[in-house]
Amino acid sequence: MPKLFPVQEIGSLAKPLWRTKGLRQSLSAQDLREAEEWAPKLGIDDYHDLAKGILKETDSRLRSKQVLELSTVYGLRLFEKAGLDNNGVGGEQQRVEMYEHVVKSVEGMEFLGHVHSFDYKYFKKAVASSEIRRKHPIYLREFLDAKKHSRSPVKVPITGPYTLVDWSFNEYYLRKNQNPSPKQRKQEARREFLLNMIEKVVRPEIRDLVDAGASWIQIDEPAVTTHPEPFEMQLFVEAWNETVRGFSCKFSNHTCYPSEIGYRVLADYAPKLEKCSQLALEFANRDVPRLGIEENARSGYIALQRFVENGFDGEFGVGAVHVHDFDGNADPAAGQVVGRDVLESPELVRDRVVFASKIIGDASKVWVNPDCGLRTRTWDVALSKLTSVAKGADLAREVYA
Repeated sequence: MPKLFPVQEIGSLAKPLWRTKGLRQSLSAQDLREAEEWAPKLGIDDYHDLAKGILKETDSRLRSKQVLELSTVYGLRLFEKAGLDNNGVGGEQQRVEMYEHVVKSVEGMEFLGHVHSFDYKYFKKAVASSEIRRKHPIYLREFLDAKKHSRSPVKVPITGPYTLVDWSFNEYYLRKNQNPSPKQRKQEARREFLLNMIEKVVRPEIRDLVDAGASWIQIDEPAVTTHPEPFEMQLFVEAWNETVRGFSCKFSNHTCYPSEIGYRVLADYAPKLEKCSQLALEFANRDVPRLGIEENARSGYIALQRFVENGFDGEFGVGAVHVHDFDGNADPAAGQVVGRDVLESPELVRDRVVFASKIIGDASKVWVNPDCGLRTRTWDVALSKLTSVAKGADLAREVYA
């Protein structure tokens, strides 16, 4: 019988300073002090041998490869220590940022400058200046490293084509479109850009990953709920269905931080997403940290109801811990506020999972995860939150035992 309430990550972890510096210049033993301190915590017994190899490497390309592989191992071991059932690709340690990491590998795209993403994070926005195509594999090496070192199944998060297009300027496709109606010209150019992104970049990437053994791909589409108009939602559905067409692996969707109406609109279209086995959604960031499994205590999770009522019959990845700066109070039994973070108790995670399961009506469809990636949190905070997620799932299983 499958395990009830399996626990997964959603994507990113913060990048240690030694990982960031090691891609640009040689490292010293002092630079690796943080890695040395975390090695026994994460059970990395061969740390010193690995560190010696990095310290003596003079070829910058080979050193970067070693640093990226080691940081991937650290991410995997942190997820394992927390008790997760799926460790993804180790916290996306081999990526710059979800948008920029892809676009830098796309011919026909030119970076313009930085724009604000969220919290203190920024990304370099690009413009499509000519017809686009993938220059080389984007996620393959990261997947192979994760597959090599992971002790659990590997899920590969990728940035979805709708978000890649929405976060880009569309100069080339607008310029080549001759429709006299400004509105139709913009829509047609957007659709052409999107379908090109799928055909020339995203589907070749998925093919490489599947051929290399990937069995689960999570498509991240944070941009979709920022455009709830019918044309955009229909375009998103068309893009999703074209992206997954013909592949036999598991696909899940992760969409986070919607506007007030974002999930209500997404719920209307979710049943139309072909081969979408799971929706991983954000709930804890809109919930209140207090215990309870009644509706008045779990207001952040009410949006689940609409997905169920509209007929989405796949799994749900239920966001059970907050991943951004927290400004508020927490009931003592539900967690504690430390600086910019709320550290949720396992009991709070349990109540959120139990309440979500009641709405969904089938506990076997529930996975448990943080709302999103944890790259704006320290590793200590990330480990605390993920451990609470795993322990909270254990407590929820006891309710259903």
